[in-house]
Amino acid sequence: MIFFSRDWLLDDTPANRRQAVWGRRYRLWLSLRSNPLAMAGLAVIAVMLLLALFAPWLTPFDPSVQHLDNRLAAPSAAHWLGTDELGRDVWTRIIYGGRTTLGMVIAVVVLTAPLGLLIGCIAGYAGGIVDKALMRITDIFLAFPRLILALAFVAALKPGVESAILAIALTAWPPYARLARAETLQFRHSDFIAASRLTGASPMRIILRHIMPLCVPSLIVRITLDMSSIIITAASLGFLGMGAQPPSPEWGTMIATARRFLFSEWWVPLMPCIAIFLTSLAFNFLGDGLRDVLDPKER
Repeated sequence: MIFFSRDWLLDDTPANRRQAVWGRRYRLWLSLRSNPLAMAGLAVIAVMLLLALFAPWLTPFDPSVQHLDNRLAAPSAAHWLGTDELGRDVWTRIIYGGRTTLGMVIAVVVLTAPLGLLIGCIAGYAGGIVDKALMRITDIFLAFPRLILALAFVAALKPGVESAILAIALTAWPPYARLARAETLQFRHSDFIAASRLTGASPMRIILRHIMPLCVPSLIVRITLDMSSIIITAASLGFLGMGAQPPSPEWGTMIATARRFLFSEWWVPLMPCIAIFLTSLAFNFLGDGLRDVLDPKER
């Protein structure tokens, strides 16, 4: 369409708000596209998500069906990454395990990002006793290592994917709250906030309609950079037996059950390690690129 041509998007004098918004988005995309590491990270993440999404159509094997007569088979044309100690195809379990691991990560972000953003914006805008109370609660959660606190929460509940998601979510929101509060402190005395108060806008409306959208770009960068630690925490819970339970395919669980074969049938524990490494590194590359694009202090 002519309305979304390159010249229309890069016009320095946009004719309307729609053109200005899409033009800014297109310029951000061009800036991100110029970063090769960020684009490499984005490509790896897209491939991992597509593999997880279309897993049933990418392999003829079932991730849970055992073939003991073909256990610990080396990589071959029939089994690209070999088989594990129960004869299950490692490639199949990795792409199905991506569903579990990446699904846990997405669920954690969906739970924690809005919660941390809301708590931080309320604390920064309200100030006083509200700010002190919310930040002291945040400091309590930050005082404990994330994995240790997550293990305590899972132990108090029961091992499983749902418990792991809830435990990681309860330990992942404080950094988002601190970031949102810092951003809010920069905006709460701005002229447009004062103008909103004069028009009769309530504090919650100001927070939801004006302050929170301004905090979103920094929050996106933080979330992308935090994805790798969430992946490692989820895999660590699985490795320690507190996350997804066998025979469910999950990268951390796969490493735990196959670690005794590291020096003999190396492909069984190594392949999920490579999946965790590549995905975590990709999110870090993408996060660095987004920080350069979205953070005005980096430009």
